[in-house]
Amino acid sequence: MSHALPRPADDGVVSAAPRAKAVVAVLALGGIVVSLMQTLVIPIVPELPKLLNAPASDTAWAVTATLLAAAVAVPMMGRLGDMYGKRRLLLTSLVLLVAGSVTAALSDSLTPMIIGRALQGAAGGVIPLGISIMRDELPAERLGSATAMMSASLGVGAALGLPAAALIADNFDWHVLFWSSAGMGVLALLLVLFVVPESKVRTGGRFDVVGGVGMAAGLVCLLLPISKGGDWGWDSGTTLGLFGASVVVLLLWGWYELRAEQPLVDLRTTARRQVLVTNLASVALGFGMFAMSLVLPQLLQLPEATGYGLGKSLLTAGLVMAPSGLVMMAVAPVSAALSKAKGPKASLMLGSLIVAAGYGLQILLMSEVWQFVLVSCVIGSGIGFTYGAMPSLIMGAVPPSQSGAANSLNTLMRSIGTSTASAVAGVILSQMTTRLGPLSVPSENGFKTVLAVGGGAALLAFAVASFIPRHVATASGGGTSVEGASGSGATAAAGAAVVAAPSPAGAVVGAAAYDSSVGGAGMDTLGRVPSDSGTGDGLGPLARPNAGGIPVTGHVFATERVPVATAAVTLISLGGEQLSRSVSRQDGSYGVEAPSAGSYVLIASAEGFQPQASTLVVTDVPVSYDVLLSGTSGLAGLVRSADSGAPVADAVVIVTDVRGEVLATGRTDVLGEFTVTDLVPGTVTLAVNSPKHRPLALPVEIGSTGATRVEVELRPGAHVRGTVRGGGAPLSDARVTLVDAAGNVIATTRTDLDGAYAFSDLDSGAYTVIATGYPPRAATVTVSGSDADEHDIELTHSPE
Repeated sequence: MSHALPRPADDGVVSAAPRAKAVVAVLALGGIVVSLMQTLVIPIVPELPKLLNAPASDTAWAVTATLLAAAVAVPMMGRLGDMYGKRRLLLTSLVLLVAGSVTAALSDSLTPMIIGRALQGAAGGVIPLGISIMRDELPAERLGSATAMMSASLGVGAALGLPAAALIADNFDWHVLFWSSAGMGVLALLLVLFVVPESKVRTGGRFDVVGGVGMAAGLVCLLLPISKGGDWGWDSGTTLGLFGASVVVLLLWGWYELRAEQPLVDLRTTARRQVLVTNLASVALGFGMFAMSLVLPQLLQLPEATGYGLGKSLLTAGLVMAPSGLVMMAVAPVSAALSKAKGPKASLMLGSLIVAAGYGLQILLMSEVWQFVLVSCVIGSGIGFTYGAMPSLIMGAVPPSQSGAANSLNTLMRSIGTSTASAVAGVILSQMTTRLGPLSVPSENGFKTVLAVGGGAALLAFAVASFIPRHVATASGGGTSVEGASGSGATAAAGAAVVAAPSPAGAVVGAAAYDSSVGGAGMDTLGRVPSDSGTGDGLGPLARPNAGGIPVTGHVFATERVPVATAAVTLISLGGEQLSRSVSRQDGSYGVEAPSAGSYVLIASAEGFQPQASTLVVTDVPVSYDVLLSGTSGLAGLVRSADSGAPVADAVVIVTDVRGEVLATGRTDVLGEFTVTDLVPGTVTLAVNSPKHRPLALPVEIGSTGATRVEVELRPGAHVRGTVRGGGAPLSDARVTLVDAAGNVIATTRTDLDGAYAFSDLDSGAYTVIATGYPPRAATVTVSGSDADEHDIELTHSPE
C-alpha cells in the first residue's frame, strides 16, 4: 500500500525567486505598518486630555485598548488563519487596521478614539500570520532569512515610527497621524491582495468559541491590572481582584482546552519542551526589549538641569532611536545564517547576551547623544538575533497546520513581557525620584535600576533558552525525537461514528449511529457481547442462527491481510435497525445473520482502526464477505540536516512493517515535513534517503491513535569523484576501487566515456583510491562533511 505524501504545489509561484522576494517584502511591509501604528500615538498621549476633552485617566485607555485588543485578537487570528486561510485572515487584520485608523482620524471625543485604537490593536496578528504564510509558501532555503526579516519588522516600525510621528505632530494636525496610518494600511492591503498567495495548509474544523471567550476573559483580567495598576494602586481591591480572577479563569480555560476536541490553543503542543521554553524566553525578551523603549527617550528629553538628561526634543529622541531599527533589519540575514549553521537556539542565546551587554553599556554611557545611538544599535542587534530565532524554534516544533496559532501565541508571550516591563518600570521610576523645582522626576538611579532590570531580563532569557532541547543523536547517526500521539490532530477510532447506509442503487436512505468506543451497546470493553447461552464464545445471542436466518460470515483483516481480533461487526437494516452483531475471533473470523434476503449495511470497527461500513446484498444462500480495516494512526515528522539543522526537502521517505513490506512511500516538502496516514499501531521501520546525505533507517513505535511525530537528522554523505586519464586523454572503462583505512573494499566502479568516476554516500575519513587499466595507481584521499573531493588519476605505461 502506497501513500502519497503532501508536496508543495508546483505552480511556479513560490519557486520563482523574484516572486518569493516580493512576498517577503510585502509581508515585511505589513509588519512595519502594524508596528508604526502602535507608536504613532506616542507624541500626542500627553495632549490627549486636551484634544479629547477628557480626564487623563480616561484618555490612557487609548493605549490600553490597543494592548488588550491585540492580546485577545492575535491568538484568535492565528487559529482562524490555520482553519480558513492565513492570507484571508491577514487581509481581515489589515482591514481592521484601516477601519480603526479612519475611526480614530475622524474622532474628536474619547469613545470613537478608544474604538478606533481597539480596532487597530486587533490587527496585531499581521506579523505571526505573515510568518506562517512564509512557512507555507517559501522555499526552505529562504525561510530562515524571511522569517527573521518579518520578525525584525516589529522593531523597525517601532524605531522609525517615533521620529515620523513626532515630525507629523509638530507640523500638522494630530488627525494626520491616523490618516497616515490608514493610507499605509490601504497600501499594505492592496499589495497583499495582489502579491501574496493563499496558503493551502488548513486544519479545518470548528472555531472554539468557548475557548476564545475564556482566553479573552483571562487575558483581560491579567493585562488590565498590569497596565492600570499604577493608577488604581497595586494593593487596591480592583487590581488584586482582577489578578485573582485571571488565575481562576485561565486555569478553568486550560482545563477546558485540554478536553476540547478542537481547542483554540493546543496546550499539548504548547507544552512540548521546545515550544514551552521558547515562549518563556519570549516573555523575558519582551520585557528586555521594552525597557529600552521606556528609558532611552525619557533620558534624552529630560532637561539638562537634572544633571543626567540631555534636553532634546521628541523628534531628536526618535531620530536617535531610529538606527536601531535599521540595525535589526541588517542583522536579520546574519541571524538566519547563524541559525542555519548552529541552530536557532544559538541565535536566541547570542541575541540575549548582546541585549544584556547593551544595557550594561548604557548604565556606563549616559552623557552624550552618540552614546545613546551606540547603545540602541547594540540592543537592536541583539533583538534582531532573538526575534529572528523565535519563529524558527516555534515552527520547528509544530506541524504546518498549527503554525499560525503557535506563532500568534509566541507573539502574545512577547506582548505580556512588554506589558509587564511597562508596569515594573513605572513602579520603579515613580518610587525613585528627585526634585526639579516644584516637580518630581525619575532619578538617575531610577533609570539605571530599570536598565539593570532590563539587562537581568535578557540574562534570564539566555538562561531559559539554554533549556531548549538539542537534537538527540542515535547510534546510526540520525537524530530522532518521538513524541506522544496526543494533540488536536489525533484521530481516534473510539467515539461516535455516523454511518450512512446506501441503497443498492447508491442513494443514501438511512443512517445509524455507532459507538465504537465500547463496540456498541451491550458489549464489554473488548467489544464482546456477553453470552447468555453458556457457550463462552462471546458471540452473543443475536449472532446465532434464528429460524429462517441467512448466515453472513467472513474475516476482518488489517493491512496485508493481518487478522484483526475482537473487532465489533454489526449488521443493520437500511432503516438503521440493528439486526445481528458479533465479535471477530483471533483469526479474524466473524459470523452474523440476516433475517431474510435483501440489502443490508455491515459495520466493522476495532480500536486503532477506522470504522468500515459496507452494503451487502443477501440472497437465499449464505454470504461470505471479508472486511479490510485501515488504521487511524499516522506518522508525521521533520527531516533536518545534522550539520546545519536546515530542513531537507524532497527526501524519500519509506515506511515498512516488521516483515519488510512497504506500507507507504513519499517525499518531504520544502520545509522537510512529511505525513503518512492510515497506519496500524505497532512497530514500523522508517527509512529516509536524500541526495548528499547518508541514508538512515530507524524503528518507530506507532501509537494506537493520532499521529506519532518523529524528527530525523541526516548526516551529510561525502563524495569522491574525478577523472582517470591515460596519456593525457580521458580513459573509459577503467576500473576504480575505493578502500577504507582498514583495507575493506567499499565500492568498485568503472569510468564512463569521459573517464569520469564517482563514489557517493561516504562517511568522513581517509580512503585509498585505486585505478587499474594500465599499471595500477593508488592514492590516499581524505573526505569530510558533504564536500566532494576531486581526485583525478593519471595512468601511464611503466617504463620498459
